[in-house]
Amino acid sequence: MTKHIVSFSGGKDSTAMLLMMLEREKKIDEIIFCDTGKEFPQMYDHINKVEKCINRKITRLNEPGYFDHKMFDHVKTKGKHKGKRGYGWPYPRVRWCTACLKRESFKKYASDKYDKNYIKYIGIAFDEFKRWDNNEDDRERIATPLVDWRMTEGMALKYCYDRGFDWGGLYTHFDRVSCWCCPLQNQRDLFTLYNFYPELWNQLKDMDERSWNQFKNTHSVIDLENKFNEINLLRKTSFHKKKAAAPR
Repeated sequence: MTKHIVSFSGGKDSTAMLLMMLEREKKIDEIIFCDTGKEFPQMYDHINKVEKCINRKITRLNEPGYFDHKMFDHVKTKGKHKGKRGYGWPYPRVRWCTACLKRESFKKYASDKYDKNYIKYIGIAFDEFKRWDNNEDDRERIATPLVDWRMTEGMALKYCYDRGFDWGGLYTHFDRVSCWCCPLQNQRDLFTLYNFYPELWNQLKDMDERSWNQFKNTHSVIDLENKFNEINLLRKTSFHKKKAAAPR
């Protein structure tokens, strides 16, 4: 018998998908969260909140420290960097984190448990489906309910907000919420991370120092910090000038 498994990231789209499937009484045999270990603390709180709300267990995959092991300690056995210790920072064409910690973890668990006899439900919104970088090699077993229901990203977020889920304000700071240490983030999101999440930023600097490759091709984390400090100083100076020039 085919099993129905929700791939739950905890973001707005997968949350909306899960809640809507339950509201519509769609069959769900298991809910799986592939934990990278680098989610925002607020995201872990959100996942616990969802689990409590739906009164269903969410299966967590991956061991604590798995991300750090892959990034810093794993020895590559093939390719350009054969013999090098650690995968280092992922780049657009080498997203080892997505492959190892998400797709491969899910596939191994589900294939071993259900003998490949399953349908995987993923939270891809209607307006991002064309941009979806589908690297799944089991595409025939994947379902995208939000696309079928024509639910956009904005609609998914509002749907979740209306049901009391706010992610501790993450979506007021970021358009997309992924791993806080992701080097594929744009500089606007990194600027927000630097200003509002200093503890995570300090961890990011430590990771960059330990990695054999640089955080971004054009910038180290320290480079970005220096740049962000200059922006903050310019904004502060501009604010005080405007305040001094204002009529009293």
